[in-house]
Amino acid sequence: MKKLFFYLIGFVILASQSSCGYNTMVQKDETVESQWANVQNAYQRRADLVPNLVNTVKGAANFEKETLTQVIEARAKATSVNINPGDLSPENIQKFQAAQGELSGALSRLLVSVERYPELKANQNFLELQAQLEGTENRIAVERRNFNETVQDYNSYIRSFPRNIIAGWFDFEKKGYFEADAGAQKAPTVQF
Repeated sequence: MKKLFFYLIGFVILASQSSCGYNTMVQKDETVESQWANVQNAYQRRADLVPNLVNTVKGAANFEKETLTQVIEARAKATSVNINPGDLSPENIQKFQAAQGELSGALSRLLVSVERYPELKANQNFLELQAQLEGTENRIAVERRNFNETVQDYNSYIRSFPRNIIAGWFDFEKKGYFEADAGAQKAPTVQF
């Protein structure tokens, strides 16, 4: 009977200590998921701007159809990669980032090729869409940074002792980060 009583007391003490850590883990996990929604919202805004940009550019005579097709295909691929906020593993983040990177590359090629079309560069709709796209890219960078900060806070919390034990019991797993694209550390070469 004494052993049962001591086990019960030990369980109550452990439960009271773990609930505070558990509740904070839940709160931090929800914060990560909320920030992930902000990241997706910023990317969705960019995806929503792309059809308007493509339609504006299509109006330019003899514009490279291949470039437009690449942008449309990259947008379709980027919007098809969806990650459940509960499964933000490093591998899933990389898949999402790769699909978004393809769209970024296609948009960059589109904007570079526009330089050869003075009538398009003077088009007010195109200029407004280009400015909105640049603003959206800045929002994406801010949301990604905020997401990484939130993930760092969460990962540090669940990996600290003794919370790492409780995190293991309740399947709180480490979340993935957004990382720089391959080759991003190399400065682009500018020639005049």
